[in-house]
Amino acid sequence: MRIAFYAPLKSPTHGTPSGDRRVAGLLMDALAQAGHRVEIASTFRTYDGDGDATRQAALCEQGAMLAAQLVEQWRAAPPEERPQLWFTYHLYYKAPYWLGPPVARALGIPYVIAEASHAEKRARGPWRLGHEGSAAAVRQAAVVFCPTRDDIPGLEKLIDARRIVHLPPFLDSAPYRAAIERRGELREELAREHRLDASVPWIAVVAMMRGGDKLASYRVLAQAAERLEDLPWQLVIAGDGAARADAAQPFDRRACLLGSMRQRRVAEVLAASDLCAWPAVNEAYGMALLEAGAAGVPVVSCATRGVPDVVLDGRTGVLVPYGDEDAFAGAVRALLTDHERRRALGREAARYVAAERSLEAASARIATALAAL
Repeated sequence: MRIAFYAPLKSPTHGTPSGDRRVAGLLMDALAQAGHRVEIASTFRTYDGDGDATRQAALCEQGAMLAAQLVEQWRAAPPEERPQLWFTYHLYYKAPYWLGPPVARALGIPYVIAEASHAEKRARGPWRLGHEGSAAAVRQAAVVFCPTRDDIPGLEKLIDARRIVHLPPFLDSAPYRAAIERRGELREELAREHRLDASVPWIAVVAMMRGGDKLASYRVLAQAAERLEDLPWQLVIAGDGAARADAAQPFDRRACLLGSMRQRRVAEVLAASDLCAWPAVNEAYGMALLEAGAAGVPVVSCATRGVPDVVLDGRTGVLVPYGDEDAFAGAVRALLTDHERRRALGREAARYVAAERSLEAASARIATALAAL
């Protein structure tokens, strides 16, 4: 099919790296691999992080105008150039969906969503308009792909459960498998370039350095690090951002800051490391945790929201109760001091991601769901 793709929170072409931009690109790749022709319908961003009712109303109005323009444009185009399905990624109350529903209705094509959430408490808050718009969009959707089981109960209040398809987070595992094959070489290279001690365990972190939840996770990690001062280890951080000083300062000499880097290099850094530790404060699921598993690195994180859909406790890593900082530090300590368990968890993580969370597996699941339309 010809598919019009749109991400109201952040377009795949957005200039700032993030998990959201990454997942949008992966969805486009999965659709293309299933044989569909995918084109970005618009880069119009509907995000309002401040709860500004005036801005939200203006975005709604602008969205309606853009939707009308798209309908006019496609109606004037030859049939073979019109989309046959509209696909949106990441819809929620702060980034509602003003384009897809009216365009899909006007053109008489199916409307599909990947990653949506719904919580009744938002009906009375400063994002009421976005909440209502998102709920209406979900009700219209023929299929809602859900990356985590955590969001399903809320969505079932809006649509029949048969229209919800669990599509777990996925990635292209090829670069990670290639990096695993070069682990020793990559570790020596990184140690030489950044003066790292290759004889001690490396704890990898892949996360942007920005305020809010990301900085909160860095602070929890710093508190855990204080409890591990008696052990040899090195923190290797791939990420950058406006909060770099605040995020990195607590680790002092223990942290090696690599900055932002391309995805292939991230895979190499992870494969060269010994474990990944990240508290995942208020994260939907954490693509970086899935990346660590793909690179054969066990993960220590918290059993919150969609993280259990990415890290299998006791199988590909260790999950502790959310907010239990002692348990988090204890789990990191246990893996730092148990080389064989790290290796066993890492091997299973790489096997699991390659077999069940690959681009190919996701593409097949999407193709099956769309074929029913």
